[in-house]
Amino acid sequence: PISMASSSPTTFRWKSLLSLVLIFSSLPVRTKGCFTSIISFGDSLADTGNLVHLSAQSNKPPPNFGLPPYGETYFHGPTGRSSDGRLIVDFIAQYFGLPFLPPYIRGKNGSDISFGKGVNFAVAGATALDAAFFEERGVYNPLTNVSLGTQLGWFKKVLPSLCQSSSDCREVLQSSLLLLGEIGGNDYNHPFFAGQSIEEIQQYVSPVIGTIASFIKELIELGAVTLMVPGNLPIGCSSSYLTLFKGSNKEEYDPETGCLTWLNKFAEYHNELLRNELNLIQQLNPHATIIYADYYNAAMQLYRSPNKFGFTRGALSACCGGGGSYNYNPSVLCGIPPSTVSGEPSLYVNWDGLHLTEAAYRWIFRGLFEGPYTIPQINTLCGSRALSA
Repeated sequence: PISMASSSPTTFRWKSLLSLVLIFSSLPVRTKGCFTSIISFGDSLADTGNLVHLSAQSNKPPPNFGLPPYGETYFHGPTGRSSDGRLIVDFIAQYFGLPFLPPYIRGKNGSDISFGKGVNFAVAGATALDAAFFEERGVYNPLTNVSLGTQLGWFKKVLPSLCQSSSDCREVLQSSLLLLGEIGGNDYNHPFFAGQSIEEIQQYVSPVIGTIASFIKELIELGAVTLMVPGNLPIGCSSSYLTLFKGSNKEEYDPETGCLTWLNKFAEYHNELLRNELNLIQQLNPHATIIYADYYNAAMQLYRSPNKFGFTRGALSACCGGGGSYNYNPSVLCGIPPSTVSGEPSLYVNWDGLHLTEAAYRWIFRGLFEGPYTIPQINTLCGSRALSA
C-alpha cells in the first residue's frame, strides 16, 4: 500500500508551504463585491436539488434527502439538500449577496430559472472518476452515474446562454467564483461501503487527483480565474464509517475525538496530493487564483471541541437516523421510517450519518471565510465583510 505517513498537517513540508505563500502573495487582490455569480460543481456537500430532479425525470421515487425532515431548519421542507438546512455553498452565496444557486437540472426542465447569478451542477453521489472506472472494478454507484466529466459537459451547454461571444464568456467567468464543492469523497465512499480494502482504494487516489486537476485546467482554459477547491472531510469521524468499522482495535481510535485515525490519515493523504497538484497548476497559471479550502481542519476543530461550538449532543452520533451506537443504520436512513430525529439539529455536528448539520456547515464556512482555513485566505480577495449569514 501507498504510505500515508507524510499526510499529517503537522508534517506537511515547509518548503512546499513556503512556495505556496510566495505564489499567492503575488496574486491580484480583488475588490469588495467582486463576484457577480457562483458556479458550483461537486457532490452531496453542494447539491441544492439536482439529484432530486434527476430522479423525477426518471420517474424514480425521491432519494431519502428529498423527504422530511431534510431542510426543516431553514427551508422548512426538503429541497434536495443533504442536511437539515443550508450547505456551505449557501453560506458562500449569502456572503457575496447572491441568491441561492439554482440546480442545473431544474432549469433544464424548463422552469423559468435564470443562471445569470449562479448555477449549481453538483449531484449527490457524484464521483470525480467516470462510472465505468468503478464498474470495471466491481463497484456500482447506487445513486447516480454523474461524474465531473458529466458536470463539465453540462457547464459547456449552459455557457452560451450566459454570454454572447467568447470574449464575453471570459468576462462572465472572470467575475465568477467557481466552486468545486468537495469532489472525490464518493470515489472512496462507494468502494469502502462495497467492501473493498484500503489497499485497493489507495490506488484510486492518484487518478482521482488527476481527474480533478484536468477539470480545473479546462475551466481555466475556458476563462475561469478564481477557483475554490476543497479537500476531503475527516471521514474517520463520520457516523457511517464509525458504524461500518465498529469493533476495530481500540488503538485505531483517536482518544481525543473518538474518530478512526487510519481513515482520517487516508483523507489527509488525498488532501496532501490535492494541495501539491493545486500548487503546480497555480505555478503554470499565475493569472488565476486557486484557493485551497481546508475542509478537513475546519471540521476537525468541531470534533476536537464540540462543546466549545455549541454541539452539546456530541460530534459523532447522527441527529437523524435508524438507531445503533452512532444512530446510523444503512438499512434505515434518515427520512425513511422508522428513522427518528433526536432533538435539536443545531446541537449535533452530524445530521444523517453521512452529512453534517446546518450548524456544522456554518462553522466550517466561518473557518474558511473568517479563519485560517483557505490558502490564500479568501476574505482578502474581496475585502473584509461581516459574516452575517
